[in-house]
Order: sequence, then structure tokens, then C-alpha cells
Amino acid sequence: MGQKEKLILKLKSNPRTFTFDDAETLLGYFTYTRSNKGKTSGSRVMFVSSEYKSKILLHKPHPRKELLEYQVKQLIEQLEQEGLL
Repeated sequence: MGQKEKLILKLKSNPRTFTFDDAETLLGYFTYTRSNKGKTSGSRVMFVSSEYKSKILLHKPHPRKELLEYQVKQLIEQLEQEGLL
């Protein structure tokens, strides 16, 4: 089982330990690239892909590294809408 599959299983099974870095790595496997929303974006980070129509917006958590439960749910929903999960 590859890293991509492990991250998908982790995303679906235990959202309390899913980190922003995990999300960024997984999105990279799906050809999404990180794009800061602008100079005044603060912790908001947008992920875009030329292959998929949706843009994924996440708030980078600080000081913790784990995404909040609602962020994990939103990420799962957006990836399911694109047919990636």
C-alpha cells in the first residue's frame, strides 16, 4: 500500500490526527498545488488544480498541527464531489 492510499485511509478513519501537512501531501497526489490566498490571507491557504474545477480552501491550524473535525469533513466532501474518494 502506497503513501497515497495510507493517507486516504487515515483521512476516512481517524480525523482527529489528520494534520495540515497530511492534507497538503494528499492534495499533491491529486495534482492540487498550494496557493496562498494573497498578502492579507493570514492562515488561509487555497489549493488549486488545473485538472479539477474545485478550489479547496483550508485554514492552516496554529499552534496545533491537526485539522479540526469540521475541516476534515469539508475536505472529504470536496474530494468526494470531485470523485477522488
